[in-house]
Amino acid sequence: MPTYAAIHATVRDMRRRLADWPELADLFAACYLNTLETTVELLDDGSTFVITGDIPAMWLRDSAAQVMPYVPLAARDDDVRRLVRGLVQRQAVDAYANAFNRAPTGPGWPGDVPTPDPWVWERKFELDSLCSALALCHAYWTATRDGGAFAGVVHEMLWTIVRLLRTEQHHEDESPYTFERPRPWAPYDTLTREGKGSRTTWTGMVWSGFRPSDDACTYGYLIPANMFAVVTLGSLAALARDALHDDALSQAATALRTDIERGIQTYGTVAHPRFGQIYAYETDGFGNYGLMDDANVPSLLSISYLGYRARTDPVYLNTRRFVLSAENPYYFEGRVARGIGSPHTPAGYIWPMALAMQGLTASDPDEQRAVLRTLVASAAGTQLMHESFHPDDPRQFTRPWFAWANSLFAQLVLEWSRGADSI
Repeated sequence: MPTYAAIHATVRDMRRRLADWPELADLFAACYLNTLETTVELLDDGSTFVITGDIPAMWLRDSAAQVMPYVPLAARDDDVRRLVRGLVQRQAVDAYANAFNRAPTGPGWPGDVPTPDPWVWERKFELDSLCSALALCHAYWTATRDGGAFAGVVHEMLWTIVRLLRTEQHHEDESPYTFERPRPWAPYDTLTREGKGSRTTWTGMVWSGFRPSDDACTYGYLIPANMFAVVTLGSLAALARDALHDDALSQAATALRTDIERGIQTYGTVAHPRFGQIYAYETDGFGNYGLMDDANVPSLLSISYLGYRARTDPVYLNTRRFVLSAENPYYFEGRVARGIGSPHTPAGYIWPMALAMQGLTASDPDEQRAVLRTLVASAAGTQLMHESFHPDDPRQFTRPWFAWANSLFAQLVLEWSRGADSI
């Protein structure tokens, strides 16, 4: 049986570091271990299946984010290496799908059109899901230099991702992808125009049907997801060259990255009357923009966390001020907390995930500590993060078991306690 000695040693170390804030230490320990203790299954074929929490399916994005705080430990802990390498292998699946079953048990939402493969829980195409798989590969390679993890099916997956993203640059004319979820499901669970989504035109960016909240995009070019693509395609180019010795894949990733970056800079910014030049959340290439931010990552708030721009970048700073203000229609304030919410949850509810991201992107130590105090209060005695909570009363919350939020909180505490340069 695996012991995950390095993970448990981290908990002991953090308890020492946080001795003067025992409530934070206890919450960190519970959240940091939550993914390992409640969502991870090592399978006999060598792969790893990681459920999202209270839904018995594995999301590409969530599973990558859930294990990310453990990945650096893979360099010195064989059990952690087995866990992460197995997840890399398990993510080499249907590139248009966002969530998968442990066995071929069929879709989690009956009636989706077209009917997905029985291994697929949900086939919502989300650009950030593929970027998350690339980010996990890069993080594992950085930690271990284990090039063998990317041979065979994973190598094929990396090529599939690049080809699919090329296709989705031309979604209107070349894409085979559609998705419809007939009533009684909510309108944000389906795409318009018989599953094609709202019209877009060429920008160089990659179309996405859905946001990282799993809600449908209003306009097809989701700017934060394309920023994530710029970063992860750069990492893929290096991985392909150094680990796989595949110069063709490296060059293809670099060329695609160049297109997307040009598209973001050409179509992805707007002049705001109060904040100046800022990044839009979505656009379609026709001059329509969505000015907002959502709690789920990637978000505009997360730009510096993703590595797309530095925390000191002027346009990012303008954008950050916008998304943390009432000008963002999903920024909410209450008696206990203030922060970013989402159309995915009840109006006015704040997401701990967005608060953690605020802390991870803050330059001011006072802002970081205030965020941590709010997050401790948001747990409402449950010792875990939630999907969202009422800003007047954290005892009113959604999803008591949401492992992604726990891992992101743990990552914030780790970096904050060690005075990491990235905070």
